[in-house]
Amino acid sequence: MTQSRENAEASFAEAFEASLNFKTPEQGELLTGQIVSIRGDDAFVSYGGPSEAVMAAAELDGLEVGDSVEGTVVKTAPEIRISRKLARGKASLDLLRQMYENRLPVEAKVAARNKGGFDVNIGGLRAFCPLSQIALGKIDNPDQFIGQAYEFRVTELSDDGRRIVVSRAALMKEAAAQKAEETRKAITPGAELDGTIKTITPFGAFVDLGGVDGLLHVSEMSRRRVTDPKEVVTLGQHVRVKVIKLENDGKRISLSMKDQEPDPWSDVGDRYPVGAPFSGTIVRTTDFGLFVEVEPGIDGLVHYSQIPFGVKQGDESIAITTHVTGWVREVDPSRKRLSLSLREVAANDPWENASQKYAAGRVVEGTVDHGGAPGIFVQLEPGLTGLIPNSEIVVPPGGDPSRAYEPGLKLPVRVMSIDTQRKRISLSHEAAKAAAERDEYVRFMDDRGEPSTESESAMALAFKRALEKKK
Repeated sequence: MTQSRENAEASFAEAFEASLNFKTPEQGELLTGQIVSIRGDDAFVSYGGPSEAVMAAAELDGLEVGDSVEGTVVKTAPEIRISRKLARGKASLDLLRQMYENRLPVEAKVAARNKGGFDVNIGGLRAFCPLSQIALGKIDNPDQFIGQAYEFRVTELSDDGRRIVVSRAALMKEAAAQKAEETRKAITPGAELDGTIKTITPFGAFVDLGGVDGLLHVSEMSRRRVTDPKEVVTLGQHVRVKVIKLENDGKRISLSMKDQEPDPWSDVGDRYPVGAPFSGTIVRTTDFGLFVEVEPGIDGLVHYSQIPFGVKQGDESIAITTHVTGWVREVDPSRKRLSLSLREVAANDPWENASQKYAAGRVVEGTVDHGGAPGIFVQLEPGLTGLIPNSEIVVPPGGDPSRAYEPGLKLPVRVMSIDTQRKRISLSHEAAKAAAERDEYVRFMDDRGEPSTESESAMALAFKRALEKKK
């Protein structure tokens, strides 16, 4: 036996065994095969069965021998006949019923408008499509569908065929659901997807990711501050988004577009070093301070302890949209935090030579910062603040020492003590006043030329004793 004969017999045996296990296709079943020949009005399709299936050549739409084709079984005897779309030939009521019972789509043409919907022609059979079933969503121009051919699902079919109702929306919903199912497989935290802006709201925009909607919040549209989503996106715009959160079993999807922009915090320490001046706009206020936008995407906090002397919380000078200037106090790029001050800040550590500059007994001028339980805090220079304790403040009986001096007031003070290790300076305004009075008395006596106490008048001696009691 030759090798070729052996191969032929083996192929025949395999084909015979396959024919024994072959199951005849049923009506409504979808078959895929290859066009093996076209003869007259029929095309013959090999789909793996013992014989070819037959399809009307008019349905090929340019397909030729060797091409792959897909069709629905509309007849099983005496031959397997398939059809790409029902409307390729003249429809019969029996064929339409088969499509209806098997929930198969039919192709039809929208012929005209009528009350409540459209007249639809299914291969010569008249059907009705309600207006709400011609498409999904709001329909602004129903006439746009007239003359167009679409696929429909038969939703109602009377026994006599006089009532045929079809729906295009039903097929569109199924297609959208199938597409959504595929899309959901790709929606995972961190995934980057393409979408289309579907709806714009004051708080953001909903993005169609392919049958599934996700929320692009206004705070995630850009690294810069966005107050109106319409400044960034438009309806129908194609966008690239990143999935940042999935909630409610994946039904709530949060999206972001920030990653498409350079991160301004990456080199913020170089652009805003400590002590550097800044200018910006107050964008919001809180119970503890003001947030200032120094550039798009960079907001810094001005704590209320760092607003100008004499300015109080709620003043118009620090209202939202106000342009302000100041200095950088601290910067932390890793935590994306920028601490600002509307008061001048120290470029170097002011405590390094504070013991020489503010030796005990020296009288200097300071600015009242604020009052507190221990007394009045006075700024001597940027970064260096001393305390006038309550014991050094003269107030009427029942008065509040912390309210003795208004913030922003320029005040002469005497350094009573300084501790650079603990960074504490004790001050006294009364002692400073007493020192000033002594200086005035000395000048007074020098002008009179009476240095000795013996030639002093009784009033001058009393004035002197009063001053000495304050030392």
